[in-house]
Amino acid sequence: MTLSDFFLMRHELLLIAAMLFILILDLNYERKEGLIPWAIALFSIITISGFAPANEGSIFGGMYVTDGLRIVMKNILNLGVLLVLFQSAGWLSKEDDTRTRIGEYYILLISSLIGVNYMISSGNFLMFYLGLELTTIPIAALAAYDRYKSQSAEAGIKLILSSAFSSAILLFGLSMIYGTAGSLDFANLTAFSPGNLLHVLGFIFFFAGLAFKITIVPFHLWTADVYEGSPVSITSYLSVVSKGSAIFILIILFYTIFNSLESIWREMVYVTAVLTMTIGNLFAIRQKSLKRLLAFSSIAQAGFIFLGVIGGSTLGMTSVIYFVLIYVFSNLAAFGVVSSISNATGKENVEDYNGLYRTNPRLSLTMMLALFSLAGIPPIAGFFGKFFLFAAAAEQGYYILVFIAVINAIIGLYYYLLVVKAMFINKNDQPIEKFSSDIYSKIGLVICVVGILVIGFASSIFDYINDLTFGL
Repeated sequence: MTLSDFFLMRHELLLIAAMLFILILDLNYERKEGLIPWAIALFSIITISGFAPANEGSIFGGMYVTDGLRIVMKNILNLGVLLVLFQSAGWLSKEDDTRTRIGEYYILLISSLIGVNYMISSGNFLMFYLGLELTTIPIAALAAYDRYKSQSAEAGIKLILSSAFSSAILLFGLSMIYGTAGSLDFANLTAFSPGNLLHVLGFIFFFAGLAFKITIVPFHLWTADVYEGSPVSITSYLSVVSKGSAIFILIILFYTIFNSLESIWREMVYVTAVLTMTIGNLFAIRQKSLKRLLAFSSIAQAGFIFLGVIGGSTLGMTSVIYFVLIYVFSNLAAFGVVSSISNATGKENVEDYNGLYRTNPRLSLTMMLALFSLAGIPPIAGFFGKFFLFAAAAEQGYYILVFIAVINAIIGLYYYLLVVKAMFINKNDQPIEKFSSDIYSKIGLVICVVGILVIGFASSIFDYINDLTFGL
């Protein structure tokens, strides 16, 4: 292996270098808040460099694979993490216990992203599992970052226990796959037979383990409590980056090594999509906390994403990746507003937003755009994302599933509009006072709003992703 081959891991090497640089700065900075601009600047450079031309290939005997499609997936998730860093700057600068542990926050977050990248580029189940664990363990620590808050500690414990349980299920499935196929390399695992019950059982256990990460019903029970107890920035990461990475690797595996089991996983995806959309939306209606509402909203969105997965076609895969890109901007815009208000006032309930437009019109408009995008209202980007997902399912003849999805979209619109109604219509004698967010939060929200308004009309993005998926 030559040095040029080693640089196929460009994303991972840059992240490792950034993490080591932040560690050195952390050891030498007495005022830890000085790390914030350095971390954001470094990660901005990494994110921009990800769009530079890169070589494709594989190393370590095919355990690590990179191509244009995987690079796009990494770039989407890098954008998500960059926005999380912008939104978390104000929270990290507060005069409390978090201020002395800023270096730990960045090191753990970047470590998790390194795991995400290795998972996406895995060409072997061993590499996939190592990436999965490297993704999960740092985030479990970050979920308990507010160590003196009982809810945060509870969130960390629930996340690590549910992750351990899901990993055990996933490993049991992988052991069956290895026992029947005699290999963990993806290149050698294309001859699965629907008639071999051990193949099928191994796949079911694998899917169940990964479904925990995507928060698919009935593997979603940890989501609301962990989202509510974690710091808002970690909740944002879990809802976008962690979920997005699991979805990306799932569609890669479905369309390649598990392609011969298509008749089985289509049925599984059909049932779980209906359950996930319906239960996620119905539970979201009764939530009073915005973090819990957005948690169940993210569960429902995972059900919509499965409409593209069940398509089993180039259009389906393209629609999933395109929707995740839109979802990054939409969901992080909503969480960005929640984060700004939570940092300034500590308020996170829907009723606290009554009359918000009177005192903070810009935040109200940003939240409205984000919720409209999540609901799929035209001409916001979320409409185009859901339209392509519905089209992918309809293309394969799943008209009943599309009809159920449309009904669920209407249910989702109802509870999203409850928040909009609270901000613009409900009266409040003592609304949240006018305040100014920090400059980093403003930049993050501006980027999200631009993404929501522009991506839906940028057809070249969809065409570019479609060309990449065509060659998978």
